[in-house]
Amino acid sequence: MPQVDFYVTDAAGEDTRLRLACRVTEKAYLAGHRVLVWCRSTGELARFDELLWTFADGSFVPHEPLAGAGPEVQSPVALSSGAEPAAAPEVLVNLDAEVPPLALQAQRVAEFIDGHPTRRSEGRARFRQYREQGITPITHQLGSGSL
Repeated sequence: MPQVDFYVTDAAGEDTRLRLACRVTEKAYLAGHRVLVWCRSTGELARFDELLWTFADGSFVPHEPLAGAGPEVQSPVALSSGAEPAAAPEVLVNLDAEVPPLALQAQRVAEFIDGHPTRRSEGRARFRQYREQGITPITHQLGSGSL
């Protein structure tokens, strides 16, 4: 069973959750993990891709999209809106409203909840779903100053 971490903030800015996910993705990459960022919304995934280049001065997170029929990704960070990698990721960064189909295959899953009411509700549903799978998620309550 994976370790599931929920990163929760009350801040509700447009990119708050995505910037937080960039920080966690960078930390996992720097620790030497293979990371898969999962989001079925291609628009939101494209915004995350853009933020990975700009979220912090001097930051560099090598990443590339995972195409369904294309070759396996060579970068340590893969972005997917539905294609699954050949091997399970070590860290799954979930930006989707639902628990990804390969969540139980990862060693760690990172979930992100901001102050937006819809995303809060979706996050609570994912939290319950993990608990129903026998996983006790860890919650990290973040202040707006830590973003």
